Amino acid sequence: MPAIIRVDGLSKTYASGFQALKDIHLEIRRGEIFALLGPNGAGKTTLISIICGIVNPSKGHVTVDGHDVIRDFRAARSLIGLVPQELTSDAFETVWATTTFSRGLFGKPANPAYIEKVLKELSLWDKKDNTIRTLSGGMKRRVLIAKALSHEPRILFLDEPTAGVDVNLRHDMWAVVRALRATGVTIILTTHYIEEAEEMADNIGVMSKGELILVQDKVELMQKLGRKQLTLQLQTPQQQIPDSLASFNLSLAGEGSELIYTYDAHGDHKSPNEHGGIAALLTQLDDAQIHFKDLHTTQSSLEDIFVNLVDNRQ
Repeated sequence: MPAIIRVDGLSKTYASGFQALKDIHLEIRRGEIFALLGPNGAGKTTLISIICGIVNPSKGHVTVDGHDVIRDFRAARSLIGLVPQELTSDAFETVWATTTFSRGLFGKPANPAYIEKVLKELSLWDKKDNTIRTLSGGMKRRVLIAKALSHEPRILFLDEPTAGVDVNLRHDMWAVVRALRATGVTIILTTHYIEEAEEMADNIGVMSKGELILVQDKVELMQKLGRKQLTLQLQTPQQQIPDSLASFNLSLAGEGSELIYTYDAHGDHKSPNEHGGIAALLTQLDDAQIHFKDLHTTQSSLEDIFVNLVDNRQ
């Protein structure tokens, strides 16, 4: 799939001297869901703001579907819908009026049927005549999404879109995101709910201290950096791991009542240096007269991988 967003050598240094972005190179494919992860202050919002033409870069350039975001600002911006992190809106406008007005800002002709469709998809139709100030925080965030979709963009940026939104509203929003992706809309989201990125995203980007430290297909990332653990509940607690098991990546837990075997997540339960993986381990445990009464496996989540990546950059 061809790239719809290209970022080349992008850096941003503010007048204070703070460098928010450092030599960012990124391509986002048309029609994908791209999740941008990183701790507060990593540079995620600055990157989004530059792509959307809100902030000027210090170096580098960005194109949106071939349009330079500075030289061809209007053409590039017309392709983008942005849902900002902050709940900013016209408090005394109605939901219908503010969404319709947003469409007009992009020079789009009136289309009440389309606005109705968007509001219904976001469960806002019964609130269309309510003023923004009367809505809950979750509903206000839905209005921001409706405004971002009002001019039928081909790219949608969601900057922490479900912050402060209850579980039911979050599920409804992600159903809308999936429906949009199915129509070919490219979705770029930042989120602190890493389980959402794990469930929704096609590709993952991780930022730390203004640098893009990794971009990878989500499945490949979890296969490459994910770990599996086999935990054996021992019949008799052990004080130490026998020397005969030294070639395995083992540790004791639960005051010696649990033996934990950590191995890679490439699907065959083996690490090339561990003499056959789980099958060999079980055989050698039997030889060592170490017996277990139960076992279970776990696999590291995207959150585990993210935390390890960021911690290693500190």
